[in-house]
Amino acid sequence: MSSFTSSRGFRAFFHVLSDPLPRQHSHPNSLVRPHDFEMVRESFLQQDDETRCIVEYDSQAIGYIQFYALDDEGKKEYGYTDMKEKIYGTDQFIGEASHWNQGIGKLLVSSMVDYLIHVLEADKIVMDPQTWNTRAVACYEKCGFKKIKLLPKNEWHEGELRDSWLMEYSI
Repeated sequence: MSSFTSSRGFRAFFHVLSDPLPRQHSHPNSLVRPHDFEMVRESFLQQDDETRCIVEYDSQAIGYIQFYALDDEGKKEYGYTDMKEKIYGTDQFIGEASHWNQGIGKLLVSSMVDYLIHVLEADKIVMDPQTWNTRAVACYEKCGFKKIKLLPKNEWHEGELRDSWLMEYSI
């Protein structure tokens, strides 16, 4: 992985998001244009407590991953009541379609789980993939995540609010 904030990392990430092939595959009827430079800057270069990384495979940028500790508000939003638990959230994707169905996503997620549990001492790890994204949900289940509950109209995507699954990995 490379730093998201480096100019190389940002250029690589822009390339991944501006490629129309993955978007056409996952959203064949989509009228939304690929991300332009300003959309990437506004959406992903925020000053907050998230750690953002470019995913590289064979020295090629192929995706993105971020992780963050859930604050008390985030825990409540997902229905957690023990505010002393260390719960981390992750978001990730493989944006290069030529790297799909090769186990790279599973390697990425399982590596992040290992890091969050053994280095940052997480008690739980959560993510909220959209329900239509069955490829991602299957990958996360292979990595030990369980569907906890449906989050109706949870995320704005492609011009509408979409349902998501709250998925959890517990130690």
